Amino acid sequence: MRKTLKEIAELIDGEVVGNGGTVITGVSGIKEAGEGDITFVANPKYSPLIEKTGASAIITSKDVKTAPKPIIRTDNPSLAFAKLISFTACGELKHPKGIHPTAILGKDVSLGHDVAVGPYVVIEDNVSIGDKTIIYSGCFLGLHTKIGSETLIYANVSMREYITIGSRVIIHSGTVIGSDGFGFATIEGLHHKIPQIGTVEIGDDVEIGANVTIDRARFEKTIIGS
Repeated sequence: MRKTLKEIAELIDGEVVGNGGTVITGVSGIKEAGEGDITFVANPKYSPLIEKTGASAIITSKDVKTAPKPIIRTDNPSLAFAKLISFTACGELKHPKGIHPTAILGKDVSLGHDVAVGPYVVIEDNVSIGDKTIIYSGCFLGLHTKIGSETLIYANVSMREYITIGSRVIIHSGTVIGSDGFGFATIEGLHHKIPQIGTVEIGDDVEIGANVTIDRARFEKTIIGS
């Protein structure tokens, strides 16, 4: 990142007090920050650190009127700093683009505009994927799975058949969706597997962490709402 304080203020809807031309090249916590970094103070009990930090600029609340170095006054400094980190991360992270030649696509797979499929992804028959969805390497998408638009699926995610995923969903690496639930009947000391014939439905704007398992329902749906 290399932006002036004025440019950063425009990104996070803040007001610059001091030199708006101050160049910022990094973000950091207030104790760790050094020359070229911007940091933030959200809790008033940390206000004394404004005098001590090595940062070149600070994002503060609107209660702060002046400081010994340039500041950006905002309604919510913690949220503003989070937005800034998001802008920075998006600029540095390079998602897959296009369909990698090692990806395996089944019959009647429907891909929206600008879908990206990474190396060694397996997509089975009749899968539908919405616009701008990104699938990292090593993922498996089972039969008749449906994925919405602008969804981000990191490496080595497995989805069984007939799964429905909404739009703008983020699924982190190693997650398994649609595996069988723990279904057994014990008869005379023997365990008999009960078929799990339901499915999983995940709504819009859901984020699922790494190595999560979301099992299919026995008959109907396991649902995670938007």
